[in-house]
Amino acid sequence: MKVDMRYVVYGTGAVGGVIGGNLHLAGVPVTLVARGEHLARIQADGLVLDRADGRHRVDAPAAETAADVAWTDDTVVLLCVKGHQTQSALDDLRAHAPADVTIACVQNGVANELTVLRRYAATYGVCVMLPATHLEPGVVVQKCYRPGILDLGPAAGGVDARAEAIAADLRRGGFESVARPDIMAWKHRKLLMNLGNGVGAVCTPGPAADDLARRAREEGEQVLRRAGVPVVSDEEDRERRGDLLARRQQLPVGEGGSTWQSVVRGGRGVEIDYLAGEIVLLGRLHGAPTPVNEAIQRATHDLVRSGGAPRSVDPATVLPA
Repeated sequence: MKVDMRYVVYGTGAVGGVIGGNLHLAGVPVTLVARGEHLARIQADGLVLDRADGRHRVDAPAAETAADVAWTDDTVVLLCVKGHQTQSALDDLRAHAPADVTIACVQNGVANELTVLRRYAATYGVCVMLPATHLEPGVVVQKCYRPGILDLGPAAGGVDARAEAIAADLRRGGFESVARPDIMAWKHRKLLMNLGNGVGAVCTPGPAADDLARRAREEGEQVLRRAGVPVVSDEEDRERRGDLLARRQQLPVGEGGSTWQSVVRGGRGVEIDYLAGEIVLLGRLHGAPTPVNEAIQRATHDLVRSGGAPRSVDPATVLPA
């Protein structure tokens, strides 16, 4: 596979927009897949990438579905949709993309790789350390001075030339990226960090919410140990991040994680089943209780279903003492 490949960013939200925008600005061929008003703005005026050095117009090709992509033999899909959207994305790709297309799961959670691997042999996991925000159609905000860390590797383990080539292109776009043989162990560490996402989206901020998120992570650690799942240590993760993700001093948007952003935008669903719900699933499979993550999963769905305001729920009502 050629080092200078073409990329389809399938899901041009916060993460996908920052990745696609930086790759395009670095001269890497990119097609953006988006939907709704966001797509309309991109097609009319280009994607606006808000970085520390100003706002950049990204005039990359944009499409609504895989049917409108100019596929080539060296195209790589950077799958950037959330976990609950993966299946519909795969249905679209199966109908229009080459049968042997390479797909890199640039997603939180650890279930996407297995879902994709059932359909595509060339499946890669990407550990996403990329603070970004997408609240306004046509605009994505890069929250850090450097765009992010995107380590990757084959979902089945090991390292190959394709992973090295993708990492090289990501570095061209300004990202920190290395190919790793144990990428899923890194993604499980990121899963533990994301167990606070539901709390950050649902609960009123403060010490009680912070404590609930901490308890969710501790419960997650216990479940992964019980299940025998390989996880890189917290120390390894902190060493990898170092000072690479220094936040911009002034941001044009509020602070909040990906689940909070979904609630703010009023989406029909959130990825909580692939975050807190992943710990709940493993706990049920391995006989480990998961009351904290079950409560957060339920509270997040309740808020979305009722159309409630983000960060409006008292943490004490999520998991009563």
